[in-house]
Amino acid sequence: MKTLTLITLGSIFFTACQATDISLPIETTSIIKEVEQNSKITKITIPNTTSQLIKVTTKDWNTKDGELQRYEKNKKGEWIKIGKTIDIVLGRNGLGWGLGLHKIPKNAKYIKKEGDGKSPAGLFSLGNGFGYQEFKINFPYAKYTRTDLCVDDSKSEFYNTIINSKKVKKDYKSFEHMKLKNNLYKYGITVQHNPENIPKAGSCIFIHIKSKTGRGTAGCTAMKESEITKILKWLDVKKNPLLLQLPKEEL
Repeated sequence: MKTLTLITLGSIFFTACQATDISLPIETTSIIKEVEQNSKITKITIPNTTSQLIKVTTKDWNTKDGELQRYEKNKKGEWIKIGKTIDIVLGRNGLGWGLGLHKIPKNAKYIKKEGDGKSPAGLFSLGNGFGYQEFKINFPYAKYTRTDLCVDDSKSEFYNTIINSKKVKKDYKSFEHMKLKNNLYKYGITVQHNPENIPKAGSCIFIHIKSKTGRGTAGCTAMKESEITKILKWLDVKKNPLLLQLPKEEL
């Protein structure tokens, strides 16, 4: 997903925030090995340029509930667990292979499509943090208003793009406000799923605050407000953070 350059994304803020979570050492290459050594899936490699990873796992392809764990690579090249595992909610219909930094396996049974209620599985770049107010972090961040929209109309030239609706000619019928009437998007992170904006391949994928009912999302990854703000403060653009999202049976 991209953000149209016509929109004012706001300033990128940098602070001296440091992670204060308890860190537990793990085997240096375990994150890569557990993905690469399973013959059921296409090889997924974590780039050497990445030293922050958000790993989301679920019981299987069809469940909406999962767990999120943060990892960071230290100066020795060892991957370290950051903080505790947190409970998250995914798409109401589970997971489907999305379009990102990986290759979709041949004969894959579950493929992410527009409107299927599935969250994308695979390895993805993160775009920017966002919210209803300014938030000083070490990662690109945008303050959105009611006129900022994410277009999910596959027939639009702005499909899978966040736009300022005041600055473009409307050619879309379906969209969502980036500032909702509730707090679900009070804080969030854009996920670079379907970066080429292929029609009907899925759009507007975010990490955001979950509803009080805990119901499944339309395709996003959701958690408590306190948990997503902690992740936002931890993200460092210089460490090229990525999202790895897969069911446990694929690891």
